[in-house]
Amino acid sequence: MTTISKAKILFIATDGFEQSELLDPRQALLDAGAIVTLASNKDSPIQGMKHHEKGDTIQPDVALSQVNAADFDALVIPGGVANPDALRMEEDALALVRAFFAASKPVAAICHGPWLLAEADVIEGRRLTSWPSIRTDLKNAGADVVDEQVVVDGNLITSRKPDDIPAFNDAIIKAIEAA
Repeated sequence: MTTISKAKILFIATDGFEQSELLDPRQALLDAGAIVTLASNKDSPIQGMKHHEKGDTIQPDVALSQVNAADFDALVIPGGVANPDALRMEEDALALVRAFFAASKPVAAICHGPWLLAEADVIEGRRLTSWPSIRTDLKNAGADVVDEQVVVDGNLITSRKPDDIPAFNDAIIKAIEAA
């Protein structure tokens, strides 16, 4: 069993996150020994989605405004259409993304999650993947967008969809081990 004992991983999400893209990587990281923190722009439970249907809710641990990237080893951004669309309007979320990139710490985004990366202006010249409907946005932000299960470009890890979660989880764990 791979172990990343005591690694501190930050997830950022709000209402509309794709349930499997937050809960499955979170559980894989917990199982590997990581300490996982969920930050949000809300202090009440946030609503997960199972594609277009409401899923479970989860209680954030901390407010985005109270998080310092220096306290964490990696950042994970789940998808879902509404989640990154809302977060890209939150300056605290954008500042966190930029801080993780500035420190060259692993940043993992799946599905629509890379939308937040485009808004943070951190993907120009980077190779990545995403859900098909946002690929033009990512190309317009200067990224080299490909259609692959998981793409690792330096500290950046991206995947396309829930079916890619096992490969996404493996890539995150390997990146944290190497960091």
